[in-house]
Amino acid sequence: MYETMIRIEKTKNPKKIPTPDKLGFGEIFSDHMFVMEYDRENWNTPKIVEYGPIELSPSSMVLHYGQSNFEGMKAYKNKETLYLFRPEKNIERLNKSNSRMCIPEIPEDIALEGLRQLILLDQNWIPEQEGSSLYIRPFVFATDTCLGVRPSQSYKFIIITSPVGSYYAEGMNPVKIFVEEKYVRSVRGGVGFAKTIGNYAASLKAQKESKEKGFTQVLWLDAIERKYIEEVGTMNVFFVLNDEIITPSLDEGSILPGITRDSVINLLKYWGYKVVERKISIDEVYQGYKSGSLKEVFGTGTAAVISPVGELYYQNESIVINNRETGPIASKLYQKITGIQYGLEEDPFGWVKKLEPNG
Repeated sequence: MYETMIRIEKTKNPKKIPTPDKLGFGEIFSDHMFVMEYDRENWNTPKIVEYGPIELSPSSMVLHYGQSNFEGMKAYKNKETLYLFRPEKNIERLNKSNSRMCIPEIPEDIALEGLRQLILLDQNWIPEQEGSSLYIRPFVFATDTCLGVRPSQSYKFIIITSPVGSYYAEGMNPVKIFVEEKYVRSVRGGVGFAKTIGNYAASLKAQKESKEKGFTQVLWLDAIERKYIEEVGTMNVFFVLNDEIITPSLDEGSILPGITRDSVINLLKYWGYKVVERKISIDEVYQGYKSGSLKEVFGTGTAAVISPVGELYYQNESIVINNRETGPIASKLYQKITGIQYGLEEDPFGWVKKLEPNG
């Protein structure tokens, strides 16, 4: 429907596509980007242009008050077929973040059509090696030039893409996680459920300190009682205790509703596992470790899909999980979800979307 209204300005200076061994994560960018602007009442002028710098006034409100949200998703290539994984859920979540941050809703149909055309235009940038993909970053930010504290009346929405290699360069090995008791990520009534830039800025101090201690990331506890588990790093988290698979509920509004999280819950229930969304304390996990009922811990997110946890460090004690080996449920989930994403496994939920020139 929007094919004619999205103006495409192809680059006259295409960049050299990197070889697979040069791919990291989020450091190399494709030739084009999708751009759309909002001015007081309407989103207008959707276009695809050459990837390049953004001109901003020093008084742009995003630089002073952080009114900005983003998303993360991927495009996959299997031979000549291109796939997206649940892209409509990303735009839906972006708009929920926008509502919390007083940013106008982005028309889902225009955003998805712009994304489709952008990926098709830069499809040669999608690496074909196992585990690699094209990372997609949609983001929106305030552009009013004003130092008054109020919602902006103008915004810019952009989608950029980046070819990335396998998240697990040396295999899917369990990670060491530090249970964070000093800093908090978010609080009830705040913006924890929104994928807004300030959440990530607030997490950097704890992340930096945990890495200096030799840990991969932190396990976040709630901000009020400092005992209930919320997220692990920038991922949702699951615990296998006896015959239950438990993940923190979203009821408090302080946890990001992950799309991979939702996919994992649906798959586990489809397979017949007992999945429970509820509050779970770090003390319950510790007691599960002591009693032997704690079988697996893993994080879920776009970048890694499934990230097994081999050790939690809590109050000067190491909680070792499954002998620091990847558990069977985490492994099964990783194989199935990545298989669906690359079009190699049966997709019982209709999650993957094939990208075609006229579809």
